[in-house]
Amino acid sequence: MGLGLALIWFSILVLLPLSAVVITTTEGGWETFVETVTQPQTWAAIKLTVGEALLVTLTNVVFGTLIAWVLVRDRFWGKRVLEVVIDIPFALPTIVAGLVLLSLYGPNSPIGVDVANTRIAVFLALLFVTTPFVVRTVQPVLLELDPETEQAAASLGASRLTTFRRVLIPALAPAITAGAALSFARAISEYGSLVLLSGNLPMRTEVTSVRILTYIENGNMAAAASVASLLLLVALFVIVALDVIARRVARR
Repeated sequence: MGLGLALIWFSILVLLPLSAVVITTTEGGWETFVETVTQPQTWAAIKLTVGEALLVTLTNVVFGTLIAWVLVRDRFWGKRVLEVVIDIPFALPTIVAGLVLLSLYGPNSPIGVDVANTRIAVFLALLFVTTPFVVRTVQPVLLELDPETEQAAASLGASRLTTFRRVLIPALAPAITAGAALSFARAISEYGSLVLLSGNLPMRTEVTSVRILTYIENGNMAAAASVASLLLLVALFVIVALDVIARRVARR
């Protein structure tokens, strides 16, 4: 009974909407799909979105893991405040995040940094909304990780680098890749935080979510579904690839 209810609920929330997107894509035919994704403006938006999402994910893997390590292993003044601040991107509406970023990094920046309407703006907006994912997936694993394992490795003559590579990374790999997958999936679908700061300039700072909205506003649902389906395939590929990497690293 529990399995049946879980599958029904999951189907209603996830499988049915995804199936509807794929069906809408097939209605336009293969020619419409190819024509849509190869259209110069759309292809530029896809490359920008996927490229920035990958860059943001790599950044989160490094600094998200570092932040999680500091929160778990170090004691310092203001630690509880930092714990709360990390979760703000989860609770803050993305359009509000965009307004905050525009105020800080826009033409009237109080710190003299104006990156509005540039690729850097896209990177900063995506980084802001995805930072908590790796931190919150790695932190619980670090809490459960016994420091005595690291001490045992050190007592056997292992250097810090060896301990990190042979002991910590295999234990943290599943959590890191899970956070990376969430970060990437959120980045390629982000809209609200980008609208104000990036400027949505065609061929320069326009992302796929804005491009999809443009197709919908013009009544071209098949083209919108084509771009959405391509993003879905990219997300699935990255998630599966990260899962394979995590399994291999953990096995070693």
